[in-house]
Amino acid sequence: MAEWWWLWWVSLTVVVALMFTTPAVPAHPDRRKKILAEKTRQLMTWTKKNRVIKMNDATFSHFVLETPRNYSVIVMFTTLQFSSCVICQPAAEEFQILANSWQFSNAFGNKVFFAMVDFEESPEIFKMLQLMSIPCFLHFSAKRTFTPDDIYHLEERGITVQQMSAWVAERTQKRMVNIKVREHAHNYYLFKLGVSLALIGGIVYVLKWNRKFILSKNLWAILVLCFVILMTSGQMWTYIKGAPYAQSNPHTGHTHYIHGVSFSQFVAEMYIVSLFHMSITLGMVLLDEAATSRVNIIKRKIMSIVGMCLVLIFFSWLLSLFRLKEPNYPFRILMD
Repeated sequence: MAEWWWLWWVSLTVVVALMFTTPAVPAHPDRRKKILAEKTRQLMTWTKKNRVIKMNDATFSHFVLETPRNYSVIVMFTTLQFSSCVICQPAAEEFQILANSWQFSNAFGNKVFFAMVDFEESPEIFKMLQLMSIPCFLHFSAKRTFTPDDIYHLEERGITVQQMSAWVAERTQKRMVNIKVREHAHNYYLFKLGVSLALIGGIVYVLKWNRKFILSKNLWAILVLCFVILMTSGQMWTYIKGAPYAQSNPHTGHTHYIHGVSFSQFVAEMYIVSLFHMSITLGMVLLDEAATSRVNIIKRKIMSIVGMCLVLIFFSWLLSLFRLKEPNYPFRILMD
């Protein structure tokens, strides 16, 4: 599969590079300046109405491919009306947030624009560029050069605003600041501070209460188990990817704590998955304790019932969360 993706990137690079290197019709310098000023003015007018400019065949050819052009265009190729494209809508929302944040950046101006091309409205562009996968993000440089780095590698980077803004900054040399992410980052740091203080206070209390408790095998077993659960829930993945704590929808204002696609994850989602894993583990421990301990039969029955409920309920919620991110997943328990 990786070989096919590599061949597609190479072919797309060649196609766009050939389009850029096609000789333009010469024009008088004053005429070129007038055309460029008119194109820039029109793009700025559209940007004030909607940060992501909707383009069709004609506007894409005129404003992106044809000369003169001294600005870069970040274009998202998608099909929002195609029901089988699960990640198109979440990707479009992230792209809209990125474009909105560009307005609040110190580098905001008439040198970078964001545009979207829908397959249902402009199939000829997809055929011309030989696009084989959607959504697809391309950078059309002001220098009219195109390299493989101008293709956003969705599978490697993900579709969060942070990854896309980092890629845009690399290609345009203009750093963007995402306001929405900063708001959630503030809450995230407060959450981490509260957890750290609680852990430190708990350790101090335990050491003061019984110093021998620190040598307990059960304590270290619980700490190791918590570490394993955090790692398997995505702690290191979110740290490496720089995932946000959560994300706000710019249209509805609602905060989403669970990402809509299977290969991306928020930090809050990681904690939710960790809670599910911890509850399932606790249920399994209670079932094992009920089967092996020598306490009276009533306590063993209670532990068995509680353990079974924890395993069934939280494993069912875990499957439901996975079905939310992957609607075609067939398995469920107790609830959808």
